[in-house]
Amino acid sequence: MKLDAPTSLPSSASLRSLIQDFSGKRVLVIGDMVADEYLIGNPTRISREAPVLILELTEERTVPGGASNVAVNASALKAEVFLTGVVGNDLAGQKLRQAIAALNMNQDGLISDASRPTSTKTRILAGSPQIVQQHIVRLDRVDMSDIANPCKGQIIDYIERILPEMDAVVLSDYANGMISPEIINVCIPVARALNKVVVVDAHGSLFRFQGVTALTPNQPEAEATLGMTINTLADLNEAGRRLLEGSKAQGVLITRGSEGMSLFEAGKEPLHLPIHSLSLGSEIVDTNGAGDTVAATFTLALTAGASMFEAAYLANAAAARVVRRMGCASNTPEELMSSLHE
Repeated sequence: MKLDAPTSLPSSASLRSLIQDFSGKRVLVIGDMVADEYLIGNPTRISREAPVLILELTEERTVPGGASNVAVNASALKAEVFLTGVVGNDLAGQKLRQAIAALNMNQDGLISDASRPTSTKTRILAGSPQIVQQHIVRLDRVDMSDIANPCKGQIIDYIERILPEMDAVVLSDYANGMISPEIINVCIPVARALNKVVVVDAHGSLFRFQGVTALTPNQPEAEATLGMTINTLADLNEAGRRLLEGSKAQGVLITRGSEGMSLFEAGKEPLHLPIHSLSLGSEIVDTNGAGDTVAATFTLALTAGASMFEAAYLANAAAARVVRRMGCASNTPEELMSSLHE
């Protein structure tokens, strides 16, 4: 569906000022911590045992994924980031902790649970310096059961203790068992009482989160919550209205892939932003993690005093950059500024 873009855009000067104000904002990221593992190899030949490629392993790395990728994006934009969630007492958990420590993010609220493995997503890529790397397959090792006590109690205690010191909270729910009703019922009322920005990026039912600052679902997540398919502009506007009313959120930002984003605010007309154009090229390489970039950038903009339109514009520009890079990517303030219109 083709939508009309806004007739006027936020000024470049105001957007640059907002980005500068990201520095030092304190953000608590609560959610499902995931170790994103990458195995990269050169294709050498076809196996004699089966019609499959044989790869000569050339690179192996583990980077923060899931909710921890939201944290990486906020940290790259110069926020001070605190994480709370669960990892296992295993090699993947150790590598994830090392990656988080290397980025100087606070992991005092990251609890080790020996009874469950670290959620791990292993991506196998084939390529060489002469050719583009191709994503062959992904292997997931995820325990989706609810986080149990005593870990849940430790997390709740940490949230209650650290929230007064935060500027904003992001609830990043990958449906891996971390965001339970108990966590929601503690976090949101306390954050609202303290007048904190609360942004939710959730894969499950969005109506679990009542009275937050904003929801940032993608279109399939919005459709799943509402039990509807969005095919027309009328459908899209109806979805936004129902999500606002059902969640009592101040705003809803629906990300729509190659069709851009749509912002809905209580008492205002919907705003539909086409995908942000960049001078560095139009080829989309990898959409993995773009939703995390949107959640982090949108949250920081609101925390810096942006209107929801300004925050959505910056989130749209940020997402346009990361989808043009392989794997979960993030932006520095300078990179984000370079994406702004003149």
